[in-house]
Amino acid sequence: MIGHYQFGAMTVGGKIYRNDLKIIDDEVISRWWRREGHTCDIEDVQDILASGPETLVVGMGQPGRMHVTDSLRKVLKDARIELIEQPTAEAVQTFNRLHGRGKRVAGAFHLTC
Repeated sequence: MIGHYQFGAMTVGGKIYRNDLKIIDDEVISRWWRREGHTCDIEDVQDILASGPETLVVGMGQPGRMHVTDSLRKVLKDARIELIEQPTAEAVQTFNRLHGRGKRVAGAFHLTC
């Protein structure tokens, strides 16, 4: 599904995106902004939570500066949604592997730091 990632750019379905993005049920939501820049909290992924994936893969940026809040971790655990947090290059590989296996996987990707 994700064709390529490099710092600041990701190719999905042949289209290049240059802003943070989410992927939910094969739909790309571009220009993903979080309430706090390097923090991913519940309100930042409400649409993902509503879609009910098995797994949420979060790309934390190339060096991994973004982090998931404890409150989001709890909500995901209570909803039985597995959370995988990795630097974005690794998260892309994980997302593609899970998607290729037919898993209901959603992604939230920070493309830069």
